[in-house]
Amino acid sequence: MYKGIQTFGKIVEYRAEEKPCSRFVRFSNTDLTYGQLHQDGNKVANMMKSLGLLKGQTCAVMLPNSPEFLAAWLGLARLGVIEVPINVAYRGDLFAYILNKAECQAIFISSQWIERIREISEELTHLRHVIVVGEDYEPLTSPVLCHTYENVMARASDTPVDVEIKPNDPSLILFTSGTTGPSKGAILSHRANFALASTCCDLMNYGPDDRFFTVFPLFHVNARYATILPALLAGSDVVMHERFSASTFWDICRAEQITTFTYMGSLLTMLVKQPKRPDDADNPVRMIQGAPVPLEIYEDFENRFNVKITEAYGSTEVGLAMVNRAESFRKGSCGKAVSVYDVEIHDENDQCCPPGVVGEIVVRPKEPWVLFSGYYGMPEATVETWKNLWFHTGDRGKIDEDGYFYFVDRKKDVIRRRGENISSYEIERVINTHPKVQEAALVGVPSELSEEEVLAVVILKEGEELKPEELLDFCQPRMAYFAVPRYIRFIKEFPRTPSQRTEKYKLRADGITPDTWDRELVGYSVQR
Repeated sequence: MYKGIQTFGKIVEYRAEEKPCSRFVRFSNTDLTYGQLHQDGNKVANMMKSLGLLKGQTCAVMLPNSPEFLAAWLGLARLGVIEVPINVAYRGDLFAYILNKAECQAIFISSQWIERIREISEELTHLRHVIVVGEDYEPLTSPVLCHTYENVMARASDTPVDVEIKPNDPSLILFTSGTTGPSKGAILSHRANFALASTCCDLMNYGPDDRFFTVFPLFHVNARYATILPALLAGSDVVMHERFSASTFWDICRAEQITTFTYMGSLLTMLVKQPKRPDDADNPVRMIQGAPVPLEIYEDFENRFNVKITEAYGSTEVGLAMVNRAESFRKGSCGKAVSVYDVEIHDENDQCCPPGVVGEIVVRPKEPWVLFSGYYGMPEATVETWKNLWFHTGDRGKIDEDGYFYFVDRKKDVIRRRGENISSYEIERVINTHPKVQEAALVGVPSELSEEEVLAVVILKEGEELKPEELLDFCQPRMAYFAVPRYIRFIKEFPRTPSQRTEKYKLRADGITPDTWDRELVGYSVQR
């Protein structure tokens, strides 16, 4: 049994020895066996070692779902180089900020995005090596060294590297959306990754007969630690696609004999909005897990597709803190605390709230290293988040008499759109650099699908005029496509507190006013 294994490199090695020729991941156009992944991971580790990277240094990965991404993840984990996965939509200021803040010595990047490195090359302070996956790209002329992945892998040895990796060693740095400041890089140990994956296995009762399906990217926690790592722990396999298609989703599940998948954002809503078919319930999926499940479709979804739903609450820093099990599902709740955490609801003085009273959700680990290890290079932010020895989630909730928790809203200023966390601070910072803008405020407004859409409320400089299309043209090359506002509203002044802070709750309450511009209504297109 794998019990006792707590590092990514060791669990892959164990499964590769157990069944080297068995398929582990099926991508859209290729299959990857346990043995192939094990060998490719060793090659990446040796390749990065030859480039001079050492245990404890950092390396970014900006790749689509692919065998190369898995090999990079595994190779870096075996060498002890801390991985920094980067959202493939990032570019410009935020991209440069992450590479510099995490002190990335190298990056794996797809050839289709190499121009994004060129755009920010003069701002980069630590990057020395760029490993390009794919062909037909123009090499960089900046001081960094450019390597073609296929060439360096062809020369790399597949023998194991002699580096001791412990469960409490840092595994990766994941950047969370900034609220009142820049994004913070949460450091997660191998033990934290395994705690999340083990919780998923327990929640879903995964076994070797399961087959996972995911359309989520490998730079997200969901695909990594709610799909790939649980599949390794269960000895099962994964079907991984790059894109979600509501119209073909269930056909893929039937053809691939999928037994389980995870959901986020509006995925369930988009599936239930598809035209009904007589074979909707005729599929091999037994149970799914994720968040959130819209209350209005919960029962209809289970009955129509003959599938059990579980729900969970978590974050980058804590993994999963509460789970709402299918066999004891309480509608509207995010469940009870998992075994490795204490969870409470605290008031503004950090005192525990009684049942039914809304306060902040706070979390405390019962076991070492299951919580994140701090924010990289940001000790003050780490201490503030851990005040009074509780991790403060920034989310508000309540608990009932039976110990079930309920999410109410976000205390922190983050917009949640289709599974992506969007930092209002970082989008405001971009819009505020427009020469005609005096000040901008970003808020989330309800979406017809699920979660939120982005509304930019903008004050122009005196005497200036600006079309919404011009503002979005300015935004597109400077931010991720999913963060580009859908709605624009121009006003003369913001509601403010006596200390002159913008009262965003009032802007949220105003919502979509008659003078709000909607890019979808006018057919404005945002490029990926």
